[in-house]
Amino acid sequence: MARVLCSESPAAVRIGHVEDIQELRRASPAFVPERYVRAPEERPAAAAAAAVVGPGDVPVIDMSKLGSKWHAADELQKLAAACKEWGFFQVVNHGVEKWLMDGMEKVAREFFMLPLEEKEKYPMAPGTIQGYGHAFVFSEDQKLDWCNMLALGVAPPFIRNPSLWPTNPAHFSETLEMYSVGIRNLCERLLIVIAETLGLAPNTFGGMFGEAVQAVRMNYYPPCSRPDLVLGLSSHSDGSALTVLQQDAACAGLQILKDGTWVPVNPIPNALVINIGDTIEVVTNGRYKSVEHRAVTNEERDRLSVVTFYAPSYDVEVGPLAELVHRDQRCMYKRYNHGDYSRHYVTNKLQGRRLWSLLRFRLTNSNDPIVYVLL
Repeated sequence: MARVLCSESPAAVRIGHVEDIQELRRASPAFVPERYVRAPEERPAAAAAAAVVGPGDVPVIDMSKLGSKWHAADELQKLAAACKEWGFFQVVNHGVEKWLMDGMEKVAREFFMLPLEEKEKYPMAPGTIQGYGHAFVFSEDQKLDWCNMLALGVAPPFIRNPSLWPTNPAHFSETLEMYSVGIRNLCERLLIVIAETLGLAPNTFGGMFGEAVQAVRMNYYPPCSRPDLVLGLSSHSDGSALTVLQQDAACAGLQILKDGTWVPVNPIPNALVINIGDTIEVVTNGRYKSVEHRAVTNEERDRLSVVTFYAPSYDVEVGPLAELVHRDQRCMYKRYNHGDYSRHYVTNKLQGRRLWSLLRFRLTNSNDPIVYVLL
């Protein structure tokens, strides 16, 4: 029987007054409430957020070459390096039609442009993760992200809350359904080729994950008069297996933490950004990396993103694959139930890799590489 993932009871969560960012921006364009102002060490300016790199610095994988007799080996090698060294890459020729991506962006933007009273028909209750509002807020003194969200469960059907699927814009649900099928197909293809880079059978991950869970979150980041003080989305890693991001082509905002520096992931036309989630890091025994990332804001431009999370069934036990545990690479992670981990993930604020660290082993004695205890 499928396990229904529930977050903490809304009645038990007190989050204080949370502004709708778009309404705040309209009323006081230059005002940034104290609850959004980050500690100095978290601020984008303090972490060299203005580092200039080109899109070529983040690996780009051409999915069409992965099926080519002449180019597949080279592209698989690039993919393996991207998963190992970056945890992020962009994909082109990925099979999700441009008209479908454009349509999804259009209905998402139309939703966020609706009057507040219309959007509030689909409220994200405190302590929950579906609907319109602010996710991952669990206390009255918690710093908030400069972002409005619409988050929805997509598959399997039991995770959906139909009352939170907007009927306005008129074609929202229809578009999201078609878009989600395209993204799901992409995730399934990516898991096959990622398995191939590891020398595993093509259906290794598909067979392990069971009836995969898929959710979508649309993020709208209004302009901010002090982008140096706030974050659009707090630093975190993803609890998923794979995350697929459709970026706003007009404005960069995603940053990944690489070698201690926040590196921007600049948009490439019609590309999708893929990142490795905690699940893949665990099952590959640390060979492929789930990387910390965040979103920053812009003083003049708004930004929209559509994010899909693809993860194992809640009933699945996750742990390092036996094929990837050997004398030179001891077991680095404990086994865990993915539903339990997901429950912990969605009932805590986004904060780096704090929860992820609970999965990791460490040595009890530096001279004994066999005995481990949990962190």
